[in-house]
Amino acid sequence: MARDNLNDIIAFVAVARERSFTRAAARLGMTQSALSHIIRSLESRLGVRLLTRTTRSVSPTEAGERLLLNVAPRLEEIEAEIAAVSDLGDKPVGTIRITAIDQVIDTVLWPRIAPLLPQYPDLHVEISSDYRMIDIAAERYDIGVRHGDQVEKDMIAVRLTDEVPMAIVGSPAYFAWHQVPTTLQELMKQNCITLRLPSSGGIYAWELQQDGRPLEARVRGQAVMTNVYHMLDAALAGVGLALLPESMVAAHVREGRLVSVMQDWCLPFQALHAYYPSRRHTSRALNLVIDAIRLKT
Repeated sequence: MARDNLNDIIAFVAVARERSFTRAAARLGMTQSALSHIIRSLESRLGVRLLTRTTRSVSPTEAGERLLLNVAPRLEEIEAEIAAVSDLGDKPVGTIRITAIDQVIDTVLWPRIAPLLPQYPDLHVEISSDYRMIDIAAERYDIGVRHGDQVEKDMIAVRLTDEVPMAIVGSPAYFAWHQVPTTLQELMKQNCITLRLPSSGGIYAWELQQDGRPLEARVRGQAVMTNVYHMLDAALAGVGLALLPESMVAAHVREGRLVSVMQDWCLPFQALHAYYPSRRHTSRALNLVIDAIRLKT
């Protein structure tokens, strides 16, 4: 029974942290129905309800919160010790979980990580595309990737890129019907393709500059997206203007599918950094991945 309880508590911790059976089941690699059965069995054996379930959310009860706060850290200590023992072997072993946005995964992370996998068959990498500003320790990620100003001070940060140039772009079809903006006032009248931020639910305010001073432009438009690839597609389709990483649009600008405007107004984003908790045991597998993705000078 004790062993069953341990596995079931691991499942409970996943649900309590994710606040979702769907996300927890995906992380654990099982079906929602199987996960629900595990939680019900655990609650039955303990004789207490651990989770409050509604149609919209899942949250720990008082008993569940106590279990989460007191038992989950001990499970992490056990996992850290197992990882340390694994490091005594000849080859890096284990799974490294990484969270980043999709465009960074495609252009920075995957090209640097992919060559590692054939060399180290016992190394596993799980990469999650996520625009949320998440707590990587609470959600059990090994590495997060964000711009330098978004990394918390208690994290170890490793630089992945130089500053990220940005560009405001629109298609020739769009500009056939709209004036090319040259001032902030003219930009605010444009049909802009915007990004909804999943953490706050708000619309991202374009970070620009005027005469070297940063400013925020709360642009509006008909199309609101939740990732940069859909913003690019909308810009190519002539829907409106989009603020995107220059690396995403450079080929389209060169080949005439997009037009770059207001270049002097575009403020570069801070360099991308990989980060991880300073208190975390740094396994050989983690060090191997960090070394592969860091910016080489």
